[in-house]
Amino acid sequence: MFLGLDMFVSALVVLAVVIVILSVKTVPQGHEYTLERFGRYTHTLRPGLRFIIPFIDQIGNKVNMMEQVLDVGRQEAITKDNAVVQVDGVVFYQALDAAMASYEVNNLHYALLNLTMTNIRTVTGSMDLDQLLSNRDEINHRILVVVNDAAKDWGIKVTRIEVKDISPPTDILQAMHKQMTAEREKRATILEAEGVRESEIRRAEGEKQAMILEAEGRLAAAQKDAEARERLAQAEARATLMVSEAIAKGDINAVNYFIADKYIKALDAIGNGQNSKLVFMPLEASGVIGAIGGINDLIKKASSK
Repeated sequence: MFLGLDMFVSALVVLAVVIVILSVKTVPQGHEYTLERFGRYTHTLRPGLRFIIPFIDQIGNKVNMMEQVLDVGRQEAITKDNAVVQVDGVVFYQALDAAMASYEVNNLHYALLNLTMTNIRTVTGSMDLDQLLSNRDEINHRILVVVNDAAKDWGIKVTRIEVKDISPPTDILQAMHKQMTAEREKRATILEAEGVRESEIRRAEGEKQAMILEAEGRLAAAQKDAEARERLAQAEARATLMVSEAIAKGDINAVNYFIADKYIKALDAIGNGQNSKLVFMPLEASGVIGAIGGINDLIKKASSK
């Protein structure tokens, strides 16, 4: 009798231990568990130590609430200008509602992957190849907007979508390489032409500046020459005035001055003529010397006044 009682008590103790174990649930940080009672969702268990009713309540889904990464495999897509390209990408998403992520969609990862791939092909087909290769940020944004809007009904927030690689066919890559080479050669030719033009402009500016300086020099020389001629004319005018006054007073030396001056100038013109070879002329040296002496007397008289 006592043996049966001991066995019953032991069974009760074991059953109590099993019930306690089954009723205590530990939810790790970054996760949430959905709780079902008789197969129907009741509420969500947050991180920490939680209690449930054994044999009545059970854990439905264990949902990772941290941001996750979903790799989108390489796939073919056709651009607007009928170029076939290989595209792959990556999706960053986070579950915001464990119940919706568990019960609003079957196989969340598979659904999100196919949704992203479909929209990658859609966006690719709406753009030319050149736009596709040069507008990566626009592609990422357009895919993100569409996918995130659809994933809201699943309790999912898509934080980022990045297109990792866009690979055109080999023949298109070769054509692009040729085009790039031609563009570089074109830019080099333009730069060379601009350099030659700049050099010509600088050379012309230098020649212009040299001509200006030369003209300014000639102008300054002409001004100096004009001033010298003006002073010489003034000196000759003063001398003529002096001689005229002397002639008016009956001074014979003034007459000799005029004669000697004309005589000397005539000899200078004959001597400097291009066709003059040898000239024989009777010269009266005493007359010329006397005229020069008369000039000296005139100068002395003018100085004494």
